[in-house]
Amino acid sequence: MRPIPKPKTRADRRVRRHRRLRVRIHGTADRPRLVVFRSLKHIYAQLVDDEQGRTLVAVSDLTKDLSVDGTGKVVKGRAVGKALAARAKDLGVARVVFDRGGYAYHGRVRAVAEGARDGGLEF
Repeated sequence: MRPIPKPKTRADRRVRRHRRLRVRIHGTADRPRLVVFRSLKHIYAQLVDDEQGRTLVAVSDLTKDLSVDGTGKVVKGRAVGKALAARAKDLGVARVVFDRGGYAYHGRVRAVAEGARDGGLEF
C-alpha cells in the first residue's frame, strides 16, 4: 500500500481543511455559499452558487467604493462583510452558508462574518 504523503506547507494544510469543509457545505441559488479568502495583506469574500458554478457577488478590501472606518485588517474585514451584504440584498439574497475557507473562525474571517450579519445576511 502506498503511504499517504503528509501535507508540507501551511497552505497545503489549509486547502486540506477547506476540502473537508466543502463535503458538508454547499451553496444554492436560494442560499449561496459565502467564501472567505485572506492573503497576508488583503481579504476577499464572494457569494457562490455551486449548482450553477458561478460567482454571484465578489468584494474585497481593494474594491473602489468600499468605505472603511478606521485602520487595520480586522476593520477592513468587517467593512468587506457589510459591503458584501449590501450587494447581496440588491440581488435579493438574504440567507447564506458561511465557508471559512479552511481558516480558523477568528480575526479577519470572523470580522467578515460579523460584518455580513450586521449588513442583514442570515447564516
